[in-house]
Amino acid sequence: MIGNLGRIGPARIFVHAVVLLIVLLWLLPTLGIFVTAIRNKDQIVVSGWWTAFAGSSRTTAARLDGPDKAKPDGANFVILGNLAVEGGGKIQSFGQRVQEPAAYKVGAPAELEKGETLTINADGSYRYQKNSSFGADARAKRVYLTVATPPQFTMDNYRTVLAGEGIGQSFINSLTVTIPATVIPILIAAFAAYALAWMEFPGRALLIALVVGLIVVPLQMSLIPLLRIYNEIGQIFGVPSKTYPGIWMAHTAFGLPLAIYLLRNYIAGLPKEIIESARVDGASDFDIFVKIILPLSFPALASFAIFQFLWVWNDLLIAMVFLGTDKDHLVLTAALNALLGSRGGNWEILTASAFVTIIIPLLVFFGLQRYLVRGLLAGSVKGG
Repeated sequence: MIGNLGRIGPARIFVHAVVLLIVLLWLLPTLGIFVTAIRNKDQIVVSGWWTAFAGSSRTTAARLDGPDKAKPDGANFVILGNLAVEGGGKIQSFGQRVQEPAAYKVGAPAELEKGETLTINADGSYRYQKNSSFGADARAKRVYLTVATPPQFTMDNYRTVLAGEGIGQSFINSLTVTIPATVIPILIAAFAAYALAWMEFPGRALLIALVVGLIVVPLQMSLIPLLRIYNEIGQIFGVPSKTYPGIWMAHTAFGLPLAIYLLRNYIAGLPKEIIESARVDGASDFDIFVKIILPLSFPALASFAIFQFLWVWNDLLIAMVFLGTDKDHLVLTAALNALLGSRGGNWEILTASAFVTIIIPLLVFFGLQRYLVRGLLAGSVKGG
């Protein structure tokens, strides 16, 4: 084994270690969110998610029955009963003071005061014995219990999020925004990238420079001008100012320059002989684009689709500006932002909401990443 490590080399071992570290840094927070989202609320408060499969312990207060339940037992007086532990679990220890909830072990008689003994079992049954009668005006005795709670997992958190908090409608709204805002710029960028890469026409260099310049325009500077343009167009056609076409236009405007630039560089790097041969055979530019360029450019299109989808799905600023905050058009990120304000301490709701938001991006990534790998391997050749 040591010999194999030596043949691999320290540089390659270091690369593998760094990759493993990156994977763990990505995986552990996701695992923590998922585990917390399916835990019982009480367990989240008293223990971290890494203890979810080992159970937890908590301190709770209980009160024994009063003197009216005492019965004579020879020369002693005894109170028998059962302590109902809220939330379930087994009692591990008990005590008379909240500072010492583990002073006595369960199952063994504990000497509380002179002539008083208390035995509490793990199932909550107890025997409180005194060598003299209990005073009629004496209060029921309070004890503090250390309770071991087994792991508890539930799907109620997800049901609360999807049904009770209005996240379900926001989920649909986000899909309504994200899917067109991903498809539209890809279609426009693909046509434009082919034209800028392989078609000769006046002003081509100027258009390429304009695309590069638009990439560096800050998002915040473009919001108000775009909104004004859309409002003016909407007034002409009688369209409300805050609608889905408006946010589609905004996301397309912000993502289109970068998409054109990246796809243009990718398409320009394709073998020139393929394009020239197709033109010699009489193929039109549209046929070349549809039958040759698009299949060869699918890795680049999938890459941009992943990043565009993730950006639009997680966007909050543009959604707030172009859709507003009314409940019918509230996207998922805005709904979670409102949920955070009203439920700042409800970790089980917040983590369930967070995991709901990453399900779709994960499906998109793992669904398209195989095309990225296929594109990387497309140019590889076997060694001689």
